[in-house]
Amino acid sequence: MPKSAKSPGDWRKRDPEYSREKSQYRRPIPSRTLILKDLAAHGSPMSRRQIQDLYRLDEDDIEPLQHRISAMLRDGQLIENRKGALGPIDSMDLVRGRVQGHRDGFGFLQPDEGSDDVFLNPRQMRSLFHGDRAVVRIVGTDHKGRREGRLVEILERAQSRIVGRYTREMDVGIVIPDNTRISHDILVPEKLRGDAEDGQIVTVELVEQPGKRSQPIGEVVEILGEHMAPGMEIDIAVRAHGIPFRWPDETLAEAEAIGDEVPDSHRRGREDLRDLPLMTIDGADAKDFDDAVYAEPRRSGWTLYVAIADVSAYVEPGSALDDEARRRGTSVYFPEHVVPMLPEALSNGLCSLNPDVDRLCVVCEMRIDKRGKTTRSRFYPAVMRSHARLTYEEAAALIEDPKARGGSRRDVAERLGTLHDLYQVLAKARRQRGAIDFETTETRIVFNEQRKIERIEPVVRNDAHRLIEECMIAANVATAKHLTRAKMPMLYRVHTAPEADRLAELREFLAERGLGLGGGDKPQAEHFARVIEQVRGRDDEHLVQTVLLRTLSRAVYSPDNEGHFGLALEHYAHFTSPIRRYPDLLVHRAIKHVHARRKPVDFDYGRADMEQLGAACSAAEQRADEATRDVDDWLKCEYMRDHIGEVFDGTIVGVTAFGLFVELDGIYATGLVHVSSLSNDFYHFDPAAHCLRGERSGIVHRLADRMRVKVARVDLDERKIDFEPMTAERREGGKGRRKRGKRSGGKR
Repeated sequence: MPKSAKSPGDWRKRDPEYSREKSQYRRPIPSRTLILKDLAAHGSPMSRRQIQDLYRLDEDDIEPLQHRISAMLRDGQLIENRKGALGPIDSMDLVRGRVQGHRDGFGFLQPDEGSDDVFLNPRQMRSLFHGDRAVVRIVGTDHKGRREGRLVEILERAQSRIVGRYTREMDVGIVIPDNTRISHDILVPEKLRGDAEDGQIVTVELVEQPGKRSQPIGEVVEILGEHMAPGMEIDIAVRAHGIPFRWPDETLAEAEAIGDEVPDSHRRGREDLRDLPLMTIDGADAKDFDDAVYAEPRRSGWTLYVAIADVSAYVEPGSALDDEARRRGTSVYFPEHVVPMLPEALSNGLCSLNPDVDRLCVVCEMRIDKRGKTTRSRFYPAVMRSHARLTYEEAAALIEDPKARGGSRRDVAERLGTLHDLYQVLAKARRQRGAIDFETTETRIVFNEQRKIERIEPVVRNDAHRLIEECMIAANVATAKHLTRAKMPMLYRVHTAPEADRLAELREFLAERGLGLGGGDKPQAEHFARVIEQVRGRDDEHLVQTVLLRTLSRAVYSPDNEGHFGLALEHYAHFTSPIRRYPDLLVHRAIKHVHARRKPVDFDYGRADMEQLGAACSAAEQRADEATRDVDDWLKCEYMRDHIGEVFDGTIVGVTAFGLFVELDGIYATGLVHVSSLSNDFYHFDPAAHCLRGERSGIVHRLADRMRVKVARVDLDERKIDFEPMTAERREGGKGRRKRGKRSGGKR
C-alpha cells in the first residue's frame, strides 16, 4: 500500500482535486494527480487490478478509471511495462518529450520538463518522424557529452499526412518530404499513386508508419501542382508542418449560427463603455482587431483602459469552435495570407473591434503613476464601441506632428498625445528595470499582380508600435498578478534565463569584440541591455544583437510562474490576443471565473490540464514559426533565382568549419560561402574566435566582417543559396583587419 495512504478507502480525503472531480462528474473517480502520487509512493509498477483494489472502487467506477488510465498513457504520464504493470514515467528513469528530426538522419528528444535534449542516433530514428511524442530511456552519453536515449515507446504520431515531391526511381514511386527534418522517403506503391506525375508536389496519407526494419508507405490523396506555381510555398508549408487549415463543418456551422450582431442577452451584466473613446491601432493590412486602448490623465498619473475582444463569450469550452481553436493553438501569418485560429465570421467579424459597432470585451483598467508603476487594476466584462481605427503609420504621424492636433482628427490626436505621454513613462520604467530591447530587422515581401516578388523591404518600427506594445505589456503583467492572487490554474508566458553553456559561448564571442557581459554566473536582463547599448551605432550592432538573441531561451507557456527574463518581469501572462492565441482565451475564462466570484477548484481546468495545454500551445507556436520561416526562406530563394551571377555586399553572420554564412545588405537573405571557394589554402575553424583562418596565408574571416559575394547557385528544394567571394581577403594582423571595440561613428 502506498505510504501516502492511511487506509485504502480514504482516497477522497487525500485527492487534492476531488472537489473539481465531484463538480464535473456524477460519480467522481481518483484524479490523475492522486494516481501519479500513489504510484510514485508505491515504489514499483502496479497492475490495473491493484490500482482498482487500492481505491476500493465500485463496479460502475472501473470503466471510467480504465479510460483515465488510457488517457494518462496517451499523454505520457504513465508507462506500461511488458507485464502490463503501470508506473509514472517521472519515477522510472524515463524521459518523455517531442522528437526533433535532423536532415542527416539523427534527432533529439526535447523533454517536456525542459531539461537538456536527448540525442537519438539514426538507428533510434528509424521508427520515428519529426514531431512524434515518445518515451526514451537514458542509456549513456555520446562522444560529445550529450545524453543519449533509446526508444521505449511512441506516445503520439505527429505525421499522418506528408507533403513532398513525387518521383519514380527504378519503377518505384517515392515522395521526398519537403520538410527537411523528415529524413524518411515515403514509398508509394503503383496502385496508391493516383494520377500523380513525376516531379509534382503531392500530399500522401500514411498507411504504414516507419518501423525498425521498414520504410513508411503512403497513398497520394492530393496533387498540389507544379513546384513553381504562385502560392505553392504556403500550400506546402501548412501541410509539411501539419497546420490545420480546413474547417470542420460543425465548426463553421457554430460560427455562422452566432450571427453578426451582439445579442441583447450578452450585453446584460456588463459595464457599458460605449461612450469611452477607445481606439484600435494596427497594421495597414490587419483585418482582426482584438485590442483597443484609451488613457485618461489624472493628477497622480493616468488611468489606462485596455479592452480586449471577448472571444470567450462565443467560444465555450467543449464546443466545436473550442475544439478546433485548441487544435490550431494560434493563427499563422504568412506573406499576404493568414491561417486563422477562429473562423473569419468571428476573427474578422463579431470578435473584431471594428469601429462604430457594439462589441463585447474584457477590460483591464489600470491606475499608473508618474513613475510608470501600476498601483491598482481591475478586470470586468464590458460592451464597447471603437471610436477610431488607426494604422501604425497614421498614429505615428499624428504623434510626431503637433500641428495635426488641430486638424480634422483633433480629438483622436489629443487622445494619442495622452497615450504617448504615458508611453514615455512606461518606456523609461522599462529601461530602468533592465528589460532587453532588441531592435532587430524584420522584412516585408512585396508582390506584384502576378504574385511574383517585386522587392524585399525592412519593416520600420515607430513610436505607435512601441506605444501599443507597452500598453499590452502593462495589461499582461496586471493579468498575471491578478490571477496569481486569485490562485487560479493558468498559463504564464515564461521566459527562463539562458543556459550556462550558451552563456559561456556568448562571453567568448563578446570578448573577441572587446565587449563583456556582467552579472557573473547569473546575469540578468539588464546586463544584456547594457551590451546592446554599448554596440549602438557600431558596424556589428546587428550581429551582436542576433547573437544575444540566439543565446536566450525560447519563451513557452507553463502553469509554473518562472518570470519573463527578457522583459525583466516576475509575473507575465498573455491576455491581449484571444482571437489568435489559445492561451489568451484560457486566461479570459479564468478572469471571468474570478469575476463571477467562483472558487479555483470549480474552474474547468486543473493544473494537469494546464500542463498539457501549455505544452500543446508552445508546440503550436513553434510549428507556426517554423512554417513561416520556411515560407520566408523559400520566397527569398525564389527572389534570388533572378539574381544569379549578380554581386552584392553583405556581412558574415555565421562561421562554421565548412564555410561562412553571409547576409546580404537590404535583402536580408542569407547564403553560404563554402570553404572550398575561399583562397587556395587550408582553412581551420576557430570556434572561440568565431573565424576561419588560413594555414599558410594568414587570411582570416570573422563574424561581422564585410564581404562582397556573387550569387552562384539557388536550390529551392533545400532553401539554400550559394555565394562565391569577391572581396579582397585580409591577413591576420594586416592592414585591412577590422579594429575591435566601440566605434565613434556608423549608422544606427
